[in-house]
Amino acid sequence: MIKSEKKLRELAEILKNGNSLFIIEAIKLLREDEPFEGAIGLLVTYYNNAIDVSGFRIIEEFLNDIKDHSARPEVMAELMKPLKASTICMLVSSCWQSGLDYSDYITYMAKIFLEGDYATAIECMTVIEESVKNSSRKTKDEVIKMVEESDQANTSEKVSLTRELISILKR
Repeated sequence: MIKSEKKLRELAEILKNGNSLFIIEAIKLLREDEPFEGAIGLLVTYYNNAIDVSGFRIIEEFLNDIKDHSARPEVMAELMKPLKASTICMLVSSCWQSGLDYSDYITYMAKIFLEGDYATAIECMTVIEESVKNSSRKTKDEVIKMVEESDQANTSEKVSLTRELISILKR
């Protein structure tokens, strides 16, 4: 990703003004240009603060279609912020839909699995399942231990998901 303060300021201004047509056009341009640092953060913040996100499917689609490996740290940095549950779920979903390898982040995905709601847990499990083949046995074992020792893993709604997650990690 490139650094471009000018592009970042321009995108921030478009999002600040809130004009849907300009936002859609800006996101279309993002798809065509070389990705720049900060764009994902601005889009996620805008999405998270929106009252009605139904009109912002284009943001979800943009995040789902990211193919640049250098975007992964920025996506994960956004996931570490205090966001609405629906935004976290959407962002985790974009991780597996992008097809990028998130094996370096399976420990953090497991934490989101434990802390998140049921829908988010399913999305995390999918990311982990897609990434686990590129993770070391040591990392997988550490994640298994973390999940097994967590009180959050065995809530009534997550019991079967937790068992499935551990099964995936044992492979």
